[in-house]
Amino acid sequence: MATPLSAARQLAALKAEGCKVVEYKSWRSNNRNHKGSWGPVHGVMIHHTVTSGTDSSVALCYNGHSSLPGPLCHTVGAKDGTLYMVGNGRANHAGLGDDDVLRAVIAERSLPADNEANTDGNRHFYGIELINLGNGRDPWPAAQVDAAARWAAALCRAHGWNERSVIGHLEWQPGKIDPRGFTMSSFRTRVKNLLANPPGTGSSEDDMPQYINLGRTAGMQLSPDVWDAIEWDTEWTDQPGDHATGGSQFLHGPALYTGEIDIRVSGLPVGEQFQVRLSEVNDGEYTTNHPIGELIGTAGDTFAKIPITGRLPSGRGARIRVKHWHSEPVTVTGVLKVLVWAT
Repeated sequence: MATPLSAARQLAALKAEGCKVVEYKSWRSNNRNHKGSWGPVHGVMIHHTVTSGTDSSVALCYNGHSSLPGPLCHTVGAKDGTLYMVGNGRANHAGLGDDDVLRAVIAERSLPADNEANTDGNRHFYGIELINLGNGRDPWPAAQVDAAARWAAALCRAHGWNERSVIGHLEWQPGKIDPRGFTMSSFRTRVKNLLANPPGTGSSEDDMPQYINLGRTAGMQLSPDVWDAIEWDTEWTDQPGDHATGGSQFLHGPALYTGEIDIRVSGLPVGEQFQVRLSEVNDGEYTTNHPIGELIGTAGDTFAKIPITGRLPSGRGARIRVKHWHSEPVTVTGVLKVLVWAT
């Protein structure tokens, strides 16, 4: 059993961990303690806000709204890595969750599936809201995720917990999806890395993948019997050096990657064949072609999800190539979603 940290101890722990902290309004007395118990605390919970904009998001988490009074968490994590303290005490963030999950957090062991909502999480968890739309396209800057990991590590260190005391809202309450855009497994690895070093000295970055989300939103007309590389015209999430707008190469080795390409083909007759593959390229020359994913034309447009997973050697890039054999015009659009670990 752990007694909640005082406001002063929270600040000291966060600053010692290397966090940039802003005290927002009267956060030290902003709580829901009159509605129920605060503590004992057993862990920390990660959320995303489903909002954009720092000022409005911080104000919302401090004040709440008509159907859910604030504070909606204890800390808000901005995209630039700044942490805003908005609550101290019981907060409306976790809601009802699974008692089996709580027992696993207390024991610091692997989490079971959350299939019940029978336990008051607002009593037992610190909560952070990370400013993100949660749509799979809003980027997660490295500074923001690192600050969130340091926030979690600071509280865990102060209580003597390990990374197993860190959970996502989606692991606590059935039906929740937050945080969306990184895995809690990789996030816990970040916290573990920090806790393995003295406060403020470690790095949290080892296992956090880069998320690439590109699109071909304007129909790309294809010639028959030719492998054409899809040229991306939209960047939702990308990192400098990994993709030039309007180009086809989206990845550079050495790296591990996993994801999918969602394809939409227009003009393909019923029963006709369409192929998709990932190809590796080195200095403009194709070196390795990966296995083919095949679509068969259906009435109207034809859709498919093609998984892409592998290891890209140093010096090589990756492109998505497509091919058809129909004599009439065929066009393709698509969305690429890939997690990448530099090696």
